[in-house]
Amino acid sequence: MATVLIVDGANVVGTRPDGWWKDRAGAARKLHEQLLVAGVPQDQVVLVLEGGAKGGVRPGKDAHVRTVHAPKDGDATILAEAKRAAERGDRVTVVTADRALDARVAGVGATTVRPSWLLDLL
Repeated sequence: MATVLIVDGANVVGTRPDGWWKDRAGAARKLHEQLLVAGVPQDQVVLVLEGGAKGGVRPGKDAHVRTVHAPKDGDATILAEAKRAAERGDRVTVVTADRALDARVAGVGATTVRPSWLLDLL
């Protein structure tokens, strides 16, 4: 059984008022770079990007971080990733402050942590 951390990229980046909205792609790239070197306790990290943030990181796997581009809204992609991992028997944690998404991923067996938890590790 693997442990999987699914990161709501827009939600995590959006928690810091550091001008991210001026360069969504750059903010996504910075988050991706931080995740590559962060000491997260999970075996795998899935970074879900949507909208303009997708321009900052190509989809695919770099070391233990897999980047997924949401075709429409990030929430549906995060939920699908959580469900797929939980069905494989993995322990899934989703990083988000979105309470509606929190409830939806709980329904597939995932737990959630707030972006501040991840930001403290970065």
